Amino acid sequence: MRLAVDQPGGAREAYAYTGGKPFDASLPAIVFVHGAMHDHSVWTLLARWFANHGHAVLAPDLPGHGRSTGAPLASVESIADWLLALLDAAGVDEATFVGHSMGSLIALEAAARAPARARRLVMIGTAYPMAVSQALLDAGEQDPYAAIDNVNALSHSTLAAKPAYPGPGSWLHGGNRMLMRRLQAAQGETNLFVNDFQVCDRYRGGLEAAARITCPTTLVLGARDQMTGPKQTAAIAAALRARIVTLPAGHALMTEQPEALLAAVRGALLASA
Repeated sequence: MRLAVDQPGGAREAYAYTGGKPFDASLPAIVFVHGAMHDHSVWTLLARWFANHGHAVLAPDLPGHGRSTGAPLASVESIADWLLALLDAAGVDEATFVGHSMGSLIALEAAARAPARARRLVMIGTAYPMAVSQALLDAGEQDPYAAIDNVNALSHSTLAAKPAYPGPGSWLHGGNRMLMRRLQAAQGETNLFVNDFQVCDRYRGGLEAAARITCPTTLVLGARDQMTGPKQTAAIAAALRARIVTLPAGHALMTEQPEALLAAVRGALLASA
């Protein structure tokens, strides 16, 4: 699905995956927000399940990622504004916001900026603050493809998929590495790796945003996450009064524990305030 989304400088075309079903804004909406160096494809299983079970699904490529046009945006706040403009373009008044890693901060900020539009908030593989070491940022400046390899190794706690999505024996490291390398190569004028990780590192408004959240919130964390460790969520979880679900996975929860993550998100949509 392609939409013209208002942003500074004029409307630009954005792509959003709808889970293989025609988008119907009259259905309960759920928006999936990908993380750094990713695109909509990381949400395939969840997007398809919800699209086939009574939901209107939007899994957008953020600006400068995948099929969405425009330069990558440089702050959580600006991307949250873009996300709300995407919902406007799609005719969505209210949605459940689901985000992974960098996307979890964007989902948090978007829900805080428009609390009446947030039915539920689900933050996956999250942390606040989401600090990034200067050594990693420097490595990204000097050799972003080597930095990608480093992040990719830290993101996984296993080597191959279980007999399920994305398929028996799928090489999780290889698939994620190629996705990140492809997105990096597609940006001729911007170092996407540095941009995305600076977006995470710079965000300082998490606790203020949490104070404005009025919807039920769930955190889904990987017990073996080396990128956003579960211990880094204590303050934001308390501020959000969040339910916490911990899965036996690293940072790559969508591929390491796909069925368990789907169950956790389904449970989050049923949670009461």
